[in-house]
Amino acid sequence: MQIILTDRLALRLFNIDDEKFVFELLNDPSWIKNIGDRSITTLDKARAWISFYVVTLRECGTAIGCCGLIKRDVLDFADIGYAFLPTYWGQGYALESALATVKYAREELGLRKLLAITSPDNQSSNKLIQKMGFVLEDTILLNLSGKEKLTNKYGYAFPATCNDADSTLVRQGVTTQRGQP
Repeated sequence: MQIILTDRLALRLFNIDDEKFVFELLNDPSWIKNIGDRSITTLDKARAWISFYVVTLRECGTAIGCCGLIKRDVLDFADIGYAFLPTYWGQGYALESALATVKYAREELGLRKLLAITSPDNQSSNKLIQKMGFVLEDTILLNLSGKEKLTNKYGYAFPATCNDADSTLVRQGVTTQRGQP
């Protein structure tokens, strides 16, 4: 089921056919360095991990990354997360899918604030989060994968009206439409 569509991307629910993609993504060195080792050592473990939305190329359906919202017990608000296979870096897919997810959070879920967490040394993600309008609120210690790690915590409060939020996203080049099942 497609959740979000953009000009180039479709964000849909993961399914068991995505297990090889999940295995590849979660074992990529950049995932392990910036997000953490999830000990996904088999396809069965990959199948059990499946969460977020898979980001696919709209034209051909190829899975290229994941993006979505998660509510962690250690944070007051949901946070946005994303990751892409290195082959698809530098093409604007992370920004496009993340902005579409922010718009979905406001329009479909009615959220008033989002967070984003990044590793302080992940310059690409820090730059992208700031480009989206998130503001650095704090640098905190979080234990998300079995060990404490210094983490940048960004916040994004939605404008008072949807029109304000829409104009911000349109200036960023994002127009989305809700997908049909």
